[in-house]
Amino acid sequence: METFLIKALQLILSLSILVFVHEMGHFLFARLFKVRVEKFYLFFDPWFSLFKFKPKNSDTEYGIGWLPLGGYCKISGMIDESMDKEAMAQPPKDYEYRSKSAGKRLLIIAGGVMFNFILALFIYSMILLKWGDSYVPLKNMSLGMEYFQTFQEIGFQDGDILLKADNKELDRFDVQTVRTIMNAHTATVLRNGVETVISIPDDVFQRMVRNNDTFAGIRFPMVIREVAEKNSPAAIAGIQPGDSIVSINGIPTPTFFDVKEQLDMHKSQEITVGFYRNGIPQSVALTTDTAGLLGVKVKPYTDIYGVVTKKYGFLESFPAGAKLGVRTLKGYVNDMKYVFTKEGASSLGGFGAIGSIFPAYWNWQAFWMQTAFLSIVLAFMNILPIPALDGGHIMFLLYEVIARRKPNDKFMEYAQITGMVLLFSLLIYANGNDLFRFIFK
Repeated sequence: METFLIKALQLILSLSILVFVHEMGHFLFARLFKVRVEKFYLFFDPWFSLFKFKPKNSDTEYGIGWLPLGGYCKISGMIDESMDKEAMAQPPKDYEYRSKSAGKRLLIIAGGVMFNFILALFIYSMILLKWGDSYVPLKNMSLGMEYFQTFQEIGFQDGDILLKADNKELDRFDVQTVRTIMNAHTATVLRNGVETVISIPDDVFQRMVRNNDTFAGIRFPMVIREVAEKNSPAAIAGIQPGDSIVSINGIPTPTFFDVKEQLDMHKSQEITVGFYRNGIPQSVALTTDTAGLLGVKVKPYTDIYGVVTKKYGFLESFPAGAKLGVRTLKGYVNDMKYVFTKEGASSLGGFGAIGSIFPAYWNWQAFWMQTAFLSIVLAFMNILPIPALDGGHIMFLLYEVIARRKPNDKFMEYAQITGMVLLFSLLIYANGNDLFRFIFK
């Protein structure tokens, strides 16, 4: 329950920041061109709001709704989700959106997307300034990777060390690396000291979704960082921090995953643990607890393999952050091609899937990384040419510029309704997928 609350709190805080910045983009451009903004709300407020106020001599009501699914900026003279037909039936007024030039209206509509993208670049820049760019070099991962079913089927083997995707050298293991491999024709790995080339099939993503798995995990030896409890099996047997477990009952266990697999098979049983201490092989007999645990904390792979960190100064952080943001956008846009496949559609997720990308504990670096990513996603999704989204309005504005006439209001009303139905259907479908996966996982 605590994990759920931490993830939920991070999701709500992140979306609140993104929605506020997005709507502020619309608001500021509207006010710049002297267009009246009737409402500025964080979250939606059907029937009632949690908080609202209207400053003296202001045309705008500010508030917080009770439904945390987004927010809105109600601009006078614009056909939007409010569907205010009565106001639209009146003659255009100077302070209304519809009375402004197409160029000004375009900037008002695009303001939200622009602000989200700028926010993402700024967050990435500040992350690099504060924490730098840290990663474990692939060349340091001497035990290679533990590959999931899909990638074992196409030729990867546990222990393979990633070297190249096509002719591009790989330096780290992250989302971009996985994306690069999945879009490559070949991958080169180091296997038992020999470079081996593996062909990547075009349908690797579809196979991965069908198998309900992912790419790989990092293999690392099980080195004891801390003996957790005085009366734990490890403490009673005399296991100490720094010991490296290499066998269970004589079966070699070179990686943490191998040790865990053997322990799971010997719950509440006496076993013989082989380990190295200061380079000297030793063994000890002990009895695991009911969960098959030893009562130890293990060194993370980052401590074993070593982390490389590139630091950035204040001025350096901005171009580096912009480069990271653009690379993230390109990767996300490239991934969209999978959405239009059967497997891609089944993998769509709603708020549950979004919330799951946040860690189960509060970590500001991880929080801001995910917030920057979601800001990229929000900007891209909003620019899609779907009625009811910013991209839909932009599409009709471009039509107006080309055809030199506006679509009539009745058409715009129907387009807005169609877009809203489509978006709500997608919202229900995506969150339904989350519910289905939760029930049948």
